[in-house]
Amino acid sequence: MNTKKICAALAATMLLSSAALAAEKNDTPSEINADAIEYDMNTGIVAAAGNILIKYGTLRATGLQAVYNVNSKEAHLIGNVIVIRDDMRMTCNSLTSIGQSYMSADGNVVAVQTVAPDEKYPNGDTRTFTSEHIDYFPDDKKHVVIPKGGVAQSAQEGTFTADQMEGWLDEEHYVGRGNAHLVSTPRKLEAGGDQVDYFGQDAGKAVLSGNAWAIQDNNTIRGNRLTVYMADDGKLKATPDNSQMPEVGKAFDFDKKSSDKPVDEKISDKPVDNKTADNEKSVDEKSSDKQTVTEPEKNSSEGDNHES
Repeated sequence: MNTKKICAALAATMLLSSAALAAEKNDTPSEINADAIEYDMNTGIVAAAGNILIKYGTLRATGLQAVYNVNSKEAHLIGNVIVIRDDMRMTCNSLTSIGQSYMSADGNVVAVQTVAPDEKYPNGDTRTFTSEHIDYFPDDKKHVVIPKGGVAQSAQEGTFTADQMEGWLDEEHYVGRGNAHLVSTPRKLEAGGDQVDYFGQDAGKAVLSGNAWAIQDNNTIRGNRLTVYMADDGKLKATPDNSQMPEVGKAFDFDKKSSDKPVDEKISDKPVDNKTADNEKSVDEKSSDKQTVTEPEKNSSEGDNHES
């Protein structure tokens, strides 16, 4: 780049920085750096190319090309994009951002959240989200939307996949729809269903619905809807609803509250077939009738043979 272009870039940067300081509350960039910058004051459009660095508020973005609208606060970055906002770092092929409240990333998207050590995670945690498209709303409890499916992985908890996904990182609440699949490595748990709601912050449970299933230590539970509670000792307490339980072991501690009614009581409302009722004599009653009739017939038969 020649001296003339360098001076033009520096002048544009200084101009934008001055404007940004006057309107910082409106998310106008506080700093734009690039190899080449064009700024149209009539339209409020900034075009930048080469080694771009955009900073405003707590957001930092880099890329190869960028267009920014000072009036709408909308930015488009293309090529080797890296965005950092608080504890989230996102890389992608292209990014659209509106202020600090919304980011839409496309192409080889990888978003990584670094969780500081706390009481639940003494060693901290690293959560990674990968997909071809991710929408991120930092101000809405760090809401992540993955409409085309992808993978959410926690270094401490395991892996979560589905055809469509979303999560609220501040609450550790994740929802997967369509072929949802949850693998918890520390608990040796694998579960899935048409939809999985995972609550990790306080409740420590997963609600599975639609062809739901869960496996732990070769023990399996299936049902239309299952609620799996994840205890600190790694064992599960599962509450099945209309489930079939072909194999149940110590890893599954079922909540009896969900099935207080005995099975006989659940079907007692069926209409009674009189013919069926007449045929349902007790085994003892039938045996007694048979014994009463058979003995005399036997004696009579023996008597007849004796006389002949």
